Amino acid sequence: MNTDTIDTAMARRLVEACAIRGASIIGRPGGWSVMLKLGMSEKPLGVQRTDKPRTWRSLDTCMDYLKNELHIVRVDMLDASNHSAGDVTRSRRADSSERMKRAHEAAAYDQWFRAQVQESIDDPRPSIPHEQVMAEFAERRTALLKRAGGK
Repeated sequence: MNTDTIDTAMARRLVEACAIRGASIIGRPGGWSVMLKLGMSEKPLGVQRTDKPRTWRSLDTCMDYLKNELHIVRVDMLDASNHSAGDVTRSRRADSSERMKRAHEAAAYDQWFRAQVQESIDDPRPSIPHEQVMAEFAERRTALLKRAGGK
Protein backbone atom coordinates (compact mmCIF):
# COMPACT_ATOMS: atom_id res chain seq x y z
CA MET A 1 0.00 0.00 0.00
CA ASN A 2 1.31 3.45 -0.92
CA THR A 3 1.80 5.59 2.15
CA ASP A 4 3.96 8.43 0.83
CA THR A 5 1.90 9.28 -2.26
CA ILE A 6 -1.76 9.41 -3.23
CA ASP A 7 -2.78 7.74 -6.49
CA THR A 8 -5.37 9.21 -8.84
CA ALA A 9 -8.21 6.92 -7.74
CA MET A 10 -7.72 7.85 -4.08
CA ALA A 11 -7.35 11.53 -4.96
CA ARG A 12 -10.69 11.43 -6.79
CA ARG A 13 -12.38 9.90 -3.76
CA LEU A 14 -10.80 12.50 -1.49
CA VAL A 15 -11.96 15.34 -3.78
CA GLU A 16 -15.51 13.93 -3.78
CA ALA A 17 -15.41 13.77 0.02
CA CYS A 18 -14.10 17.37 0.17
CA ALA A 19 -11.07 16.12 2.11
CA ILE A 20 -8.47 17.89 -0.04
CA ARG A 21 -7.90 21.38 1.31
CA GLY A 22 -5.60 22.56 -1.47
CA ALA A 23 -3.19 21.70 -4.25
CA SER A 24 0.23 23.03 -5.18
CA ILE A 25 2.26 22.52 -8.33
CA ILE A 26 5.94 21.99 -7.63
CA GLY A 27 8.72 22.20 -10.22
CA ARG A 28 11.09 19.23 -10.36
CA PRO A 29 13.94 18.23 -12.62
CA GLY A 30 12.22 17.23 -15.85
CA GLY A 31 8.75 18.57 -15.12
CA TRP A 32 6.04 19.35 -12.61
CA SER A 33 4.42 17.42 -9.77
CA VAL A 34 1.38 18.02 -7.58
CA MET A 35 1.20 18.20 -3.79
CA LEU A 36 -2.24 17.67 -2.24
CA LYS A 37 -3.06 19.19 1.14
CA LEU A 38 -4.93 16.86 3.49
CA GLY A 39 -5.60 18.41 6.86
CA MET A 40 -2.26 19.62 8.18
CA SER A 41 -0.13 17.39 5.93
CA GLU A 42 0.77 17.39 2.25
CA LYS A 43 1.29 14.34 0.08
CA PRO A 44 2.39 14.14 -3.54
CA LEU A 45 0.11 12.79 -6.24
CA GLY A 46 1.74 9.52 -7.17
CA VAL A 47 2.12 7.15 -10.06
CA GLN A 48 -0.27 4.21 -9.92
CA ARG A 49 1.10 1.10 -8.14
CA THR A 50 4.33 2.81 -7.09
CA ASP A 51 5.31 5.22 -4.39
CA LYS A 52 6.86 7.74 -6.78
CA PRO A 53 5.49 11.22 -7.42
CA ARG A 54 3.81 11.66 -10.77
CA THR A 55 5.59 14.12 -13.08
CA TRP A 56 4.28 16.04 -16.09
CA ARG A 57 6.69 17.52 -18.62
CA SER A 58 4.39 20.47 -19.32
CA LEU A 59 2.78 22.81 -16.81
CA ASP A 60 -0.26 23.03 -19.10
CA THR A 61 -0.65 19.25 -19.13
CA CYS A 62 -0.35 19.14 -15.35
CA MET A 63 -3.04 21.79 -14.92
CA ASP A 64 -5.30 20.08 -17.48
CA TYR A 65 -4.95 16.84 -15.51
CA LEU A 66 -5.94 18.58 -12.27
CA LYS A 67 -8.97 20.20 -13.90
CA ASN A 68 -10.21 17.30 -16.01
CA GLU A 69 -9.29 14.23 -13.93
CA LEU A 70 -9.47 15.47 -10.35
CA HIS A 71 -11.77 18.47 -10.81
CA ILE A 72 -9.36 20.72 -8.92
CA VAL A 73 -9.52 24.17 -10.53
CA ARG A 74 -7.68 26.25 -7.94
CA VAL A 75 -3.98 25.91 -7.20
CA ASP A 76 -2.68 27.40 -3.97
CA MET A 77 0.95 27.67 -4.99
CA LEU A 78 3.26 27.31 -7.97
CA ASP A 79 6.89 26.71 -7.03
CA ALA A 80 9.30 26.68 -9.98
CA SER A 81 12.50 26.99 -7.96
CA ASN A 82 13.60 23.37 -8.63
CA HIS A 83 12.17 23.05 -12.13
CA SER A 84 14.47 22.24 -15.03
CA ALA A 85 13.53 21.19 -18.53
CA GLY A 86 16.03 18.33 -18.66
CA ASP A 87 14.77 15.08 -17.24
CA VAL A 88 17.37 13.43 -15.03
CA THR A 89 15.07 10.64 -13.85
CA ARG A 90 13.70 9.49 -17.18
CA SER A 91 15.63 6.82 -19.02
CA ARG A 92 15.12 6.41 -22.72
CA ARG A 93 14.57 2.97 -24.11
CA ALA A 94 17.08 2.09 -26.78
CA ASP A 95 14.55 0.01 -28.71
CA SER A 96 11.88 2.73 -28.94
CA SER A 97 12.87 4.03 -32.36
CA GLU A 98 13.14 0.50 -33.76
CA ARG A 99 9.73 -0.42 -32.30
CA MET A 100 8.16 2.70 -33.81
CA LYS A 101 9.82 2.00 -37.16
CA ARG A 102 8.34 -1.52 -37.19
CA ALA A 103 4.92 -0.16 -36.22
CA HIS A 104 5.01 2.33 -39.10
CA GLU A 105 6.16 -0.39 -41.53
CA ALA A 106 3.32 -2.64 -40.35
CA ALA A 107 0.79 0.16 -40.79
CA ALA A 108 2.11 0.90 -44.29
CA TYR A 109 1.94 -2.80 -45.22
CA ASP A 110 -1.60 -3.05 -43.85
CA GLN A 111 -2.64 -0.04 -45.91
CA TRP A 112 -1.03 -1.54 -49.05
CA PHE A 113 -2.62 -4.96 -48.41
CA ARG A 114 -6.08 -3.48 -47.91
CA ALA A 115 -5.69 -1.47 -51.13
CA GLN A 116 -4.72 -4.66 -53.00
CA VAL A 117 -7.75 -6.53 -51.65
CA GLN A 118 -10.06 -3.63 -52.53
CA GLU A 119 -8.54 -3.46 -56.03
CA SER A 120 -9.23 -7.17 -56.47
CA ILE A 121 -12.82 -6.75 -55.27
CA ASP A 122 -13.35 -3.81 -57.64
CA ASP A 123 -11.74 -5.63 -60.63
CA PRO A 124 -14.32 -5.64 -63.47
CA ARG A 125 -12.95 -8.80 -65.10
CA PRO A 126 -15.14 -11.85 -64.55
CA SER A 127 -13.99 -14.27 -61.87
CA ILE A 128 -13.58 -17.95 -62.69
CA PRO A 129 -15.63 -20.38 -60.56
CA HIS A 130 -13.66 -22.77 -58.36
CA GLU A 131 -15.16 -25.85 -60.01
CA GLN A 132 -14.02 -24.70 -63.45
CA VAL A 133 -10.45 -24.10 -62.22
CA MET A 134 -10.35 -27.53 -60.56
CA ALA A 135 -11.64 -29.22 -63.74
CA GLU A 136 -9.01 -27.49 -65.89
CA PHE A 137 -6.28 -28.46 -63.42
CA ALA A 138 -7.49 -32.09 -63.42
CA GLU A 139 -7.27 -32.15 -67.23
CA ARG A 140 -3.72 -30.78 -67.13
CA ARG A 141 -2.72 -33.28 -64.46
CA THR A 142 -4.15 -36.17 -66.51
CA ALA A 143 -2.28 -34.99 -69.60
CA LEU A 144 0.99 -34.69 -67.64
CA LEU A 145 0.55 -38.16 -66.13
CA LYS A 146 -0.06 -39.62 -69.63
CA ARG A 147 3.13 -38.02 -70.93
CA ALA A 148 5.15 -39.14 -67.92
CA GLY A 149 3.78 -42.71 -68.09
CA GLY A 150 4.38 -42.98 -71.81
CA LYS A 151 8.16 -42.70 -71.57
